[in-house]
Parts: sequence; C-alpha cells; structure tokens
Amino acid sequence: MNSSGAREADVVVIGAGQAGLSAAYHLRRTGFEPDRDFVVLDHAPRPGGAWQYRWPSLTYGKVHGMHALPGMELTGADDSRPSSEVIGAYFAAYERRFGLRVHRPVEVGAVREGEGGLLLVESSEGIYATRSLVNATGTWDRPFLPRYPGQETFRGRQLHTAGYPGPQEFAGLRVMVVGGGASGTQHLMEIAEVARATYWVTRRPPVFREGPFGEEQGRAAVAMVEERVRLGLPPQSVVSVTGLPVNEAVRRARASGVLDRLPMFERITEHGVVWADGRTAEVDVILWATGFRAAVGHLAPLRLREPGGGIRVEGTRAVRDARVHLVGYGPSASTIGANRAGRAAARSIGRLLAATGVPA
Repeated sequence: MNSSGAREADVVVIGAGQAGLSAAYHLRRTGFEPDRDFVVLDHAPRPGGAWQYRWPSLTYGKVHGMHALPGMELTGADDSRPSSEVIGAYFAAYERRFGLRVHRPVEVGAVREGEGGLLLVESSEGIYATRSLVNATGTWDRPFLPRYPGQETFRGRQLHTAGYPGPQEFAGLRVMVVGGGASGTQHLMEIAEVARATYWVTRRPPVFREGPFGEEQGRAAVAMVEERVRLGLPPQSVVSVTGLPVNEAVRRARASGVLDRLPMFERITEHGVVWADGRTAEVDVILWATGFRAAVGHLAPLRLREPGGGIRVEGTRAVRDARVHLVGYGPSASTIGANRAGRAAARSIGRLLAATGVPA
C-alpha cells in the first residue's frame, strides 16, 4: 500500500489504558512530543481504559493491586465509589497533567507493512505512517466464551463478565457462575445475597491463597506467564497463576457454602446443565466468568503469530518485527507490569529510532 497522504508519526501508541498511558509518559520523558513525534489512539469514548466498563458494584475498595501510573499517585480516593469512576477520573487527570493528547474515540482496523520500512496504521481517523508501534490494546474487547453441547438450546439468560450489570438483576433467580478467577468469585458472592440459589462451576479446583503476596511470589508468577510468551503460546493472565486471595468476605462465603465448587458440567439443556455422572441442575442464568484473550486481531497483517498461536516477545519487542512492541501483554498484563513495560518499550524505541537516524 502506498503511504502517500498518510499522517506521519515516529511512534503510534494504540490504547490508552494503564500500559498505553505508561508508554506515552515514558516516550515524553525520553524527548518525544505528543502529536508531533508520537500519537496515542484510543477507541474508548472517555479516559479510563477497561476500568470504565467495570460493573458499578466493583467499588474502589474491592480492587486488588491497582498500582499508580508513573509520575502521579492516586490519592484520596473514596473506597465506596465505583472503581470505574475513581480510576476513570484518575486517568483523565493524568492525561491532562502530562499533556498526552489522546485521540478518541478512534478505532484501529489494521496495521500493515508500508513503504520505506514504515508501518501503516489504518484507523477511523485516517492512516498513520509510523516507524514504530506500541500496542496496548489489552483484553477487554475479546471476552472468551467457551462452547458446550446444547448451549444454543438454553432458554434462560447467558452473559459474560464483560456484560455483568451487578447483582440486582439476579434477585430471586437460580444463577450458575462458571469460572474460578477473581471476577467469578466476586460475582458469585454478590449474587448469592439476592439470588434464589447459586452454583459455582470451574474446570479445575480453585486455589485459595492465604497470607501476603510478596515480591518473590510475584516474580515467580510472572515468570510462569513469561515462559509461555517466550515459547510463542497464547499468554495466560498473571492472576491465573497467583491463586485467589483470601479476605474476610471469602472466608464467610466459604463457611456458608457459597464457594463450594462443582466440577464442569458435560452439556447444557433447555433449563440447566447435566454432569457426566447424570446429576442435573436447573438454572435461570449462566454467567460465564471465563476470562478474556489478547485483542491483537488488527496486527494480523504483520504475521507476528507463532505456530503455537501466540506472539513471541522479548521484553516488549515482538520477535518477528522489532518495530512492534506489546505492552500489557502476557507477563506485563498486571498494572505494575504494564508500568514497567511502558518504560521498557519507550527506551527500546528510542534506541531503535536513534539507530535509524531519528533521535528523540
């Protein structure tokens, strides 16, 4: 494709969540100017990344391990306010303070090879020709919904965590929550207070983690996710290998039987589910708390995927294309990991551009 008529930028950052804002902050500290040397494109209607879509009952006080963005702490937040409001306002203030000039809402459809070693970013705002790319699109836009026999015959309601409205809509209903992660347990404990009955189904027995989660345990968890990325396999979330933290609410739910886990069912019927041993359960709602996948479909024209299905990354750089950096991907999917990845990507891009005669 000819790049004539495209807007030019040394760096394009796709996504303005934690990882994208961190990368933009460090690019600016390196000497790049927003809207002159780099541009940040975000498809969301307002600041806040994926946090702006979180359900109202997820208050800031219930958020686990939210690390501040680099250069500006989040202080004085009201724990009783929805996390979407608290973190959305924090991200908005951050963008203003550092003048990051995020373009939104801008949809990116594809990234392709251009002429003269440039990448072409095709967006709803037009085409950008760039020397390097920071992909910070996260996972929220790709909820994972597994398939089970009979799923299409179910007459009740099915929804995913991405569309969870809070517990009030499940009052008086029989609800089955599928998934053993933090979101699934939070949903289940909330819904159990208003539902007629609840069931908790997971593929593997959940692992509950008592006590503090220190730096050593964190490094070990990140290393497990990082190994998959090095092998070119689709990444797991860091949370999936850390276990479920136990607090007082979890202790009460375990004691009351709310967190009594059942194995995965074999098939779905019109009115519920059936297990392999013949047991059945009639339910009105199936809530799939089954996680998300990396939203990287727009990078498909660059052919970055390995045979194992993932994108192999060294640090933040895609092994198949040194111009492309993935932040908030795999081992950097946590909030603290996203901060570090943003810094690493900015430094690497600075070196790459300097080597090609484009100093910051």
